[in-house]
Amino acid sequence: MPENKVYRFKLNPNKAQESTLNNFAGARRRIFNWALGRQIATYKATGKSIPWSTLSAELPTLKNIPGLEWLKEIDSQLLQQALADCKKAFINFIEKRAGFPQFKRKHDARQSFRIPQRVKVDNGRVYIPKIGWIKIRQSQVTGPTKSATFKRNAVGEWHVTLVAEIHIAKQPLPEVKTETAIGIDVGFARFATDSNGVATENPRFFRKGERKIKRASRKLSRCKNGSANKAKARHALAKAHEKVSNQRRDFTDKFSTSIVEKNVTIACETLNLKGMSKTKLAKSVQDAAHGEVFRQLEYKAKWNNRRFVKIGQWFPSSKMCSCCGYRNQDLSLSERFWTCPDCGTHHDRDLNAATNIRDEGVRMLAVGHPES
Repeated sequence: MPENKVYRFKLNPNKAQESTLNNFAGARRRIFNWALGRQIATYKATGKSIPWSTLSAELPTLKNIPGLEWLKEIDSQLLQQALADCKKAFINFIEKRAGFPQFKRKHDARQSFRIPQRVKVDNGRVYIPKIGWIKIRQSQVTGPTKSATFKRNAVGEWHVTLVAEIHIAKQPLPEVKTETAIGIDVGFARFATDSNGVATENPRFFRKGERKIKRASRKLSRCKNGSANKAKARHALAKAHEKVSNQRRDFTDKFSTSIVEKNVTIACETLNLKGMSKTKLAKSVQDAAHGEVFRQLEYKAKWNNRRFVKIGQWFPSSKMCSCCGYRNQDLSLSERFWTCPDCGTHHDRDLNAATNIRDEGVRMLAVGHPES
């Protein structure tokens, strides 16, 4: 069964290659803004939009306009993809998944472009049409690529994201057993507690780096606009944010991989993370990145022939005794330990919740409930 797998590598271009990458990103921005401007102007004048096929047919003639001859040096598929990005932005707006498309800024530190074909990876190098081979920090072996997206982050580093097609052999799913199943309860005091009694402390990467970020932000705000010192301060602030992002990405990847490798059946709770992000816990919710962990657990379980199931949001995992099933309706959020008044079992709140999540996941799979 074919599946898409995404690889992300850092590029190590020389000065000339980096300049060409910036030119390619500038071409993508130029075409995106041109298409957006044409659509807005035409709608204001006629009340109708231009067919995207018409804009696509105009791209070759655009290269002959005085001042835009440099577009001839840009890969043609890149320009078509920029047009496709503008079209997708309009579709997302119409279907109420995003706001109205905005013009791309020239001086934005983050730039990107996409080439769908003819990008190859070989022995620590990536081939880009009209640029050539660029060294990359290749940590994994990829197959034939379906598309490649090149992005420059706020620090100024270029990365390539490759989409490769892999084939997963269809195998019968393993038998559902409590002995090989695990339930995961997540929180903010502890990042996660599983039904085997293993507690993972919350790393709080943003909280730990917040002091350095605030200091860098204050220094940036005091610099004079347009000065060299302001550019240096902006770069220092971007590096502080990038460090937190890299730490969080590394942690979530290693945590999800270890869970999938050691367990056959994985059950997780369902959280309303979007709603929680609008409360006073917003900073802690986003710093923990539980949603990213659940996403990685789901696709890694699929790749490794594991069962993955999500428990309903209103399942009383914390308030229900995992031994006798008694529900403690008076249990408050501040109580981390409690004793069941029915059977007398003393519970660690998180371990009890993880055990209930595991048992509910096994029950759901046993009665034929659809997996996530």
